[in-house]
Amino acid sequence: MPCSLISLLKLLYKALESLFHRLTITTAASDESSSNRRPWEPPFDPTRPSAPISYPITDLEALESRSYFNSFHFPFNISSVRLPADSVQIPFRPRMLVCHDMKGGYTDDIWVQGGDNEGAYAIWHWGLMDVFVYFSHYLVTIPPPCWINAAHTHGVKVLGTFITEWDEGKESCKTLLATKESAQMYADRLSELAQALGFDGWLINMEVNLDIDLIENMKEFVKHLTNSMHSAVPGSLIIWYDAITKDGKLVWQNQLNDKNKPFFDICDGIFVNYTWKENNVKKSIEIAGERRYDVYMGIDVFGRNTYGGGQWNTNVALDLLKKEQISAAIFAPGWVYETDQGPDFQTAQNRWWGLVGKSWGILQSYPKQLPFFSNFDQGHGYGVYIDGLEVYNNTWNNISSQGFQPLLISSDDQTNMEAFIDFKNSPYNGGASITVKGNLEKDSFFTTQLFNGNLPLINHSLCIFYSAKSDDESALGLCLELLNNKNELTHILITDNKFPLFTNHPKFNFETIIILSEKLNSNSNWVLYETTVNSNSQTLTKIYLVGQSSKNNDTYLASLGQLTINTTKDSFHFPSSNEWRIEAQNISISSSNDTKQISLKTIWLLNDDKNIHFPFTKYNIYVEKLGSGENMKYLGFAKVQAYYVSDLVVSSEINTVKFYVQPCAIDGSCQDLDTCPVFLLNV
Repeated sequence: MPCSLISLLKLLYKALESLFHRLTITTAASDESSSNRRPWEPPFDPTRPSAPISYPITDLEALESRSYFNSFHFPFNISSVRLPADSVQIPFRPRMLVCHDMKGGYTDDIWVQGGDNEGAYAIWHWGLMDVFVYFSHYLVTIPPPCWINAAHTHGVKVLGTFITEWDEGKESCKTLLATKESAQMYADRLSELAQALGFDGWLINMEVNLDIDLIENMKEFVKHLTNSMHSAVPGSLIIWYDAITKDGKLVWQNQLNDKNKPFFDICDGIFVNYTWKENNVKKSIEIAGERRYDVYMGIDVFGRNTYGGGQWNTNVALDLLKKEQISAAIFAPGWVYETDQGPDFQTAQNRWWGLVGKSWGILQSYPKQLPFFSNFDQGHGYGVYIDGLEVYNNTWNNISSQGFQPLLISSDDQTNMEAFIDFKNSPYNGGASITVKGNLEKDSFFTTQLFNGNLPLINHSLCIFYSAKSDDESALGLCLELLNNKNELTHILITDNKFPLFTNHPKFNFETIIILSEKLNSNSNWVLYETTVNSNSQTLTKIYLVGQSSKNNDTYLASLGQLTINTTKDSFHFPSSNEWRIEAQNISISSSNDTKQISLKTIWLLNDDKNIHFPFTKYNIYVEKLGSGENMKYLGFAKVQAYYVSDLVVSSEINTVKFYVQPCAIDGSCQDLDTCPVFLLNV
């Protein structure tokens, strides 16, 4: 075949590959009709009070002007959970990056104060990743605060996305890279956004052909962004996507090589395009040298030309990358949700992430510090409970409410028993609890791992509190695994006094067995337990849930509602109501027939800037319509010190509405409503 024809065919292949890549980089379900206007699109006015939303910045003019900071929605989008101190530095090992691309982004998570879709998409396998990227096809994709809060709780970094693509992106690049100064200015704007909103960096995805004359300014943009982010947010990351080359050509390399290494050299890592082959991995490792862990090999879960085929075979690529000791970047794990994998989302999601866990193992450890609290909330449910009492009877979703997520790892031989997150069995706190049920023979045991910890215990005791409920024949307990300074493991059993059956456990030889006294919760059939565990310079490494039956039991049933570990039994001391300043802004009252509709923004602050001394994790918001005869109503919760009440309907006969703000502490306790700050609104 003539050389000219071969060259022509190669060019044609590259063109078709480029077209295929750009047509399929979005997930299948993101191809929505253009007639479906997004909430931030015209005639949206970001300065006008309305239900707070998360939204992207769609053009360079808005980025340059800093108009986002003048938006009514900006203060609601500030994340409230900071990355733990021991998670600031990225670990020196192969890392797991997860890139969330689902239905174009900003779906149920757009509503900062939550929505009403109990089936909304969520991720709860945070222990299996190091970095989470929120991705969409808008110029500046700002992660909604719910994702930042949930990820940071578990020690996972969160990145936004800066992307240019198609003709519009090419024009944007001409402005962005017009001069060295413009490149630096836009980089500073991105750093400012990340610092103000509390996330940890950016994925840079330049999917356009660039004039070679712009490449030097492109490198200046990446270098300046990396340096400014490192200065503003210690431990932050700038990751370059494998798209354009040093010559400005949009040709995906599927490896680290001399064509994209100039960008890799001036940032924190590269996200390699997902159509690589095994030899590309080896070449990338060779080129990266000591920075091999900064190379994240892409895997498309939808399986579009990806190694191993993605989908239920995503672990094939992960196994190879683990063997080669290089980092991985999973793209679009929402495939499980978008394609309705059966039998249901909870089961399919746990099964898919289970493959990831078996391939790469657990990457995050918690508890790592005290106090430690989890109510096992996934960020959605059919009602909201506080101390066993239902305060809200409706469906809801808000990922910001996620507590520390349990692993629920059971041995393969326990096929007749199941431990799962239960949304419907009247939880104790939040929207879910852990339920264990199944067939359990007499004198046999069930064990599931809850947490993988790394908590040093130096000369202080552990105070442990938990809530549980079970039938008369089902015993439930906790097992603490401790590691001493001789690298020896010991196990402590904490259980109730139903029957002392745990002495011959096949997996654990309990050095200590603590029989608890119980206290019945007055609001429900949950039982509260508390105890103290003495420690002698040990490290808490694992927490297990264990169960046993007093007879051959084909209906074993027990639940764990919440778990708190602290250094003291003393209750958290909340500030009194007169120590708060609380006020309303943007009040709007309209009348229609026999009702009024009220909208307002409520803000609160401790006097004398005392907030730094009170580690509040959230604020529950209630309303009472005085004189109506109705009970106090739960409206929702806030992670920041502001809440927007939208279109609250009251009878025209009501003259005063009372709002309650209930602070909740890091140990899971909430202030008594009788002593909470309140605001009276004359309507």
